[in-house]
Amino acid sequence: MNRAVRYERFGGPDVLEVVEVDPREPGPGEVRVRVTAAGLNPVDYKIFGGAAASRYGATLPNGVGHDFAGIVDRAGEGVTRFSPGQRVYGGRRNEALADALIIDQDDLILPAPDGLETDAAAALAIGGRTACACVDALAITAEDTVLVSAAAGGVGVLASQLAVRRGAVVVGTASEANHEFLRELGIIPVAYGDGLADRVREAAPDGITAAIDTHGPETVDVALQLGLPLTRINTIAARGYRGAQGKGGPDASADDLASVAALVAADELVLPIDSVYPLERAAEAYEHLMAGHVRGKVIVAME
Repeated sequence: MNRAVRYERFGGPDVLEVVEVDPREPGPGEVRVRVTAAGLNPVDYKIFGGAAASRYGATLPNGVGHDFAGIVDRAGEGVTRFSPGQRVYGGRRNEALADALIIDQDDLILPAPDGLETDAAAALAIGGRTACACVDALAITAEDTVLVSAAAGGVGVLASQLAVRRGAVVVGTASEANHEFLRELGIIPVAYGDGLADRVREAAPDGITAAIDTHGPETVDVALQLGLPLTRINTIAARGYRGAQGKGGPDASADDLASVAALVAADELVLPIDSVYPLERAAEAYEHLMAGHVRGKVIVAME
C-alpha cells in the first residue's frame, strides 16, 4: 500500500487526510515514480479550497499537489526516456503528495541533473517555469530596473535572480527578516505596505522600467503609480487586474525548467528551502505556507 494526501470536501488544510491507496502499475508510455519529496504552491490550496477546483480539473475525492522529485520505480511498455532507478523531477497535477505517482513519459518529467538536491528538485516545476515566463514576458535586459514583489518567495526569488543575471537592477519587496538575504543575492530590498511607491522611488531614483508581481493587486497599483504602462507589468497573483498581462508557468517550456534546474544544481541560482514537513503533517505545511512570509519553498518529504 502507498500513502497519499486526499480530501473529500473543499475547504482549508483541515480537509486533508493521509490515506492508503493501492499502487497502480504504469501503462504503455508511463512511468511510476517513487516520490521522495513534493514542493507546495499557493495554487494547491486554491484548488483544495474550491476556488480554483474547476480550472484545474479537481473533482471530489481528489489528491493534492503538483511539484515532485523522486526515483523511477517502474517503466511501462514503450518507455524510452526513463529507466528504473533514475532520479527525476517534474509536475503531476493533484497527485504529487503521495508515496508514488504515475506519469506519462511525455508529460512534465525530467531527469535530475547531477548536483541537484532532492528538496530543490521537488520545488522547481511551477516556480522555475513561472519565473522564466515572468522575465521573458517583459524581455528583461541590462537596461531595466525591475520591481519584483514577494522577492523572497518561491517564484519571486528565482525571477529576481534571473533578472539580475540579465544585468537588470532589481528592487524586491519582502518582510524585514528577508532583507539581508535579498541583498546577498544582489537585490535591493524594500518593505511591503503603505508608502511602497515612495520607498521604491528612493531605492530606484531613476525610476523602474518593469514590474513582476507575485504577491497581489497592490503591486500592480504601485507600478502604475510609478508610471509603468500595462505592457511593462506582468502579474501571476492578480491576473486580469486593471489589464496587466499575466504570463505564467504554462507559457514556459520544459527546456526553460531544465535550464533553471541546471543553474540551481551548479549553485548559480539560490533556491532556499523554507521548511520541510513529513507527509503526515501535510496540512500543517499548508497552514505555514498560507500564513505568508515564506522564504523560498515549503517541502513535504515522503521518507
